[in-house]
Formats: sequence, C-alpha cells, structure tokens
Amino acid sequence: MRHSYAKRIRLIVCIACMLCVNLPIHSNGSDTIPRSGGTIIVGRGADSLSLDPANSSDNESSKVIAHIFEGLVRYKNDSTEIEPALATSWETSPNGKEWIFHIRKKVMFHDGTPCNADAVVFSFLRQIDPAHAFYRKHFKYAGFTFKYVTKVEALDDHTVKITLEKPYAPFLSNLGMHHGAPIISPTALKKWGDDFAKHPVGTGPFKFGEWIPDERIVLERNTAYWNRSPLLEKLVYQTIKDASLRFDMFQRAQIHIADSISPADLSKINQLPGSSLIQVPGMNIVYLAMNMEKTPFNMLPVRKAVNHAINKENLINLFYQGMAVPTNNLIPPNMWGYNDQIAEYEYNPDKAKSLLKEAGYEKGFETTLWTMNVSRPYISLPLEIARAIKGNLSAVGINARIVSYDWGEYLSRTANGEHDLCLIGWISDNGDPDNFLYVLLDKENAVKPKSANRAFFVHELFHDLVIKAQQTLDKNERSRLYHQAQEIVHEQAPWVPLAHVQQTIAIQKRIHGVIMRPTGSLRFDQAWIGD
Repeated sequence: MRHSYAKRIRLIVCIACMLCVNLPIHSNGSDTIPRSGGTIIVGRGADSLSLDPANSSDNESSKVIAHIFEGLVRYKNDSTEIEPALATSWETSPNGKEWIFHIRKKVMFHDGTPCNADAVVFSFLRQIDPAHAFYRKHFKYAGFTFKYVTKVEALDDHTVKITLEKPYAPFLSNLGMHHGAPIISPTALKKWGDDFAKHPVGTGPFKFGEWIPDERIVLERNTAYWNRSPLLEKLVYQTIKDASLRFDMFQRAQIHIADSISPADLSKINQLPGSSLIQVPGMNIVYLAMNMEKTPFNMLPVRKAVNHAINKENLINLFYQGMAVPTNNLIPPNMWGYNDQIAEYEYNPDKAKSLLKEAGYEKGFETTLWTMNVSRPYISLPLEIARAIKGNLSAVGINARIVSYDWGEYLSRTANGEHDLCLIGWISDNGDPDNFLYVLLDKENAVKPKSANRAFFVHELFHDLVIKAQQTLDKNERSRLYHQAQEIVHEQAPWVPLAHVQQTIAIQKRIHGVIMRPTGSLRFDQAWIGD
C-alpha cells in the first residue's frame, strides 16, 4: 500500500507544480481593458463568526478579514513567501530574538486616523498584555502568533521593535496571517469595544459596509488605499447554506462566484455558458479527530482500529470525485517538512475487529460522531461523509450516533472537547509545518474552551520536538524534527487523516483579476467585471 500511496502523492505534487504556474490569477483571456465599478457577489456555505482579527479562527471569517485588514507583512500571490505590506522592510538580530520593522508612511485607517508605530504596538499588546485595557483572555491566535514575545515598543512614529524571549522560527510567517497579526485602528476599538468585531476598521483595500448575520457582508472600495484603490465598487459575501441552491443561483448569475461546490456539480461548471473553474492545490487536511480524553479513545488499539475501519478510497471517490487524494499524513505533500515515508493504515475491517478485541471491545461500543451541518470548502458534503464513516464503523461493531450543529456552535463545542469523534478540516494559515503540528496536535493547544487540538493529544516527546523546531532557525534541521514528529503522530493515531482537497470555486468568465491563494483566500483588490 505504501507504494500506491506514494504514487498518489507524487501525482498531486506534480499537479501542484503545473497548476501554481498559471492558476492564481483568473482571466478569460480577452483583451478587454480593466474597468472600474460594479459589485462581485461571492456565494458561500457559512457566515463569518467574527471580523475582529484577534478574536477569530475560522476560515469564513478569514476570507473577509483579509480584505479589511493588513499586517506588517503578507504572502505573495502564488505562495506563502513573505513580502512587505504595512512594513516596508525589517531586520532581525543574529540570534532571532530582536526584530525591527519600518512602518510604511502616509497610510490611513478607514476611519481617517493614521496607521503608525503606536497602532502596531496597540494591536499586538491588546492580545498579549493582561494589563492592556482591551486584553481578552479568549483571543484565539495570540498564543502562537506572538509566542515568546516579551516586548513591543515604538522606537519612533514609523519604527517598531519586537523582542522575543527565545528564537521563534515561524514568527515572520505568523505575522502574515489574517488572524491575530493584522493591524487595527486603536480609535475604532476604543469607540466600539467588544463590538469592534461588528464594526471593523483596518487599512485594507476594502472597508466594512454592513453585516446582516447569516445573510451577507458588504465591503466597499477604499478610495484612499495606499497602494492602488480597487476597481470594484463593492464586494459582497452572501451566505447560502444549501449547496444545491448556491449552485442554482450561480447558474442563474445571481452570484458571480460559488464557493464550496458539491463534487456532483463540478463537471457541470465548464459546460455552463460563461462559467469556469479555478482549482488550486490546497494546503489543507480533512480528518477525523478522536477525543483521547474520552473512553475508549484513550486506548491505542481502539484508535488504530478506527483508522483501519474507514475506507478512505471510497470516501474520495464518492464525495470528492477526483478533487482530493486520500492521505495517511497530517500535513499536505506540497508543504516543506512533509514525511513521505509514513506508511498507510490500510482499509482492513478484519484487522480493526482484531484490534478492538485486543482492547476488550470484541462486541464493539457506542459512541458519537460529530459533524457540521453546512458545507465547507474542504468538506462540501459533511453529513453525507459522516454517514459513510458511520457505516464503516458499524461494520466493525462501533455504533456511532451522528451529532450535528451549525458552524459556529460546532467549532465552539468541539474546541471545548464535548465530542467523541469529530469530522473537521484545516487550511494552513502560513505555509509552515508548525501551523499544523503545533497548532493542531501540541498539548499547549489542548486547552478548553479554545482547543485547536481537538484530539486532546498529549505526548511529551512530540511536544519537545515541535518546540525545538520552533526555536531552530535552520530549515533543514526543522524539517528533520518535523519528520520525527509525524512518525509519532502516525504511531499514536489520534486522528484518521482522510484527504487533501483541491481548492475549487466556480466563477463567471466575465470576472477578471481574482487571485486564489494556496491558503484558501481570494484577493479582489485588482478584480474587475468585464463583458
């Protein structure tokens, strides 16, 4: 099985290499001159949960935050390589503990106040300094975005110095994320307080217009944008939970872009007049987390039995139809640090039964299988996938009752460890293996009620490896450490890694200049509507 799996991995890497050359920027190939004006409507399966970068962690929030806010740095269009944003340049000390950022001059927040060094200090300290007036302990990304940061200070109006207790290799990459790292308007936060999430003010190419929960978020062109003002007048994110309705609205041109397309509809897109697909290999993972704080998932033979019980090939064929590959590893093959020597847990119900017998569960057991009830970009048919997994588990004696919640409540409850098994996915924020290994599986992120480690996996050697990798500046050494960490996860089996999914949207051909990034976000700052 290892050889066939390796071939699939090589195939997706080759596809990734070919696609990333040309696919990020969408154009219909015409010679039409870009024009100003108009509104692009994006149909998606779920609403954002918060538009405060410090208090968000979900992808639907990130998609909107990315247009309103900016960080000191950002990722290039076609990769996770860092480039300047609100900082024009930066330097670091040889030991990696001191960073100096030079802030771009004459940049204004949407409320007309200046974006300067003091705003940077304010944006960061409110997340890490308990003495700050706007500090909230529930901020979700601060713990690893600013890990080891001991001081943030303004040296002058346009220079910020950040001091770390220890070297932290992912630090610069973290500062490009849409969660935690963006710079906010201090004036707006002081005005709105905890309601800032509903009245966000940043420096991005679009400014906040309105938010009607579970219906739409409207963004408007920032005519004073420091780089180039967007061509679009407005950008609308419309929530359409039902995938079939979303596709129907796309066919009727009631929305210009459809996210979270059902695999059953993929083949129809290119046959629609004036429509096409954008597909980019994603830095993502779909997985089934086993809550190791719950019996019997605290037993290794049971966790291995669940891995052997699930037919990943069938799941991919039925629900992704060629738009994903099964995986036995937790980080995607197009990310550095990937360990291609991890052997596959083959689909083997008899072996699963034998392992259950070894654990004292020869007659099986009752459990719950949690899933969201709305489609996601990487899990477009969550209830259907859950039912298929339920069938696989039932065949070996594990009787799983499906539990389902709306997206926001689902994230909250699973982060609080209320589940037994939960189906979930993750899209990389920054292209660094730390964003998978440390964030999703380290013991420091298994803290209720905001655990990103939904398996509640606690392993001391694994922890030592990922922390050492964080503090190692040599990329080759970090990769070696991550290889070891992946071997531990494979052996301990806290997850059933299911699939790496192609990122796919349907788009009208008259929409130009949309950039689809490896981390799942879209850029519209130079998008425009043609004939």
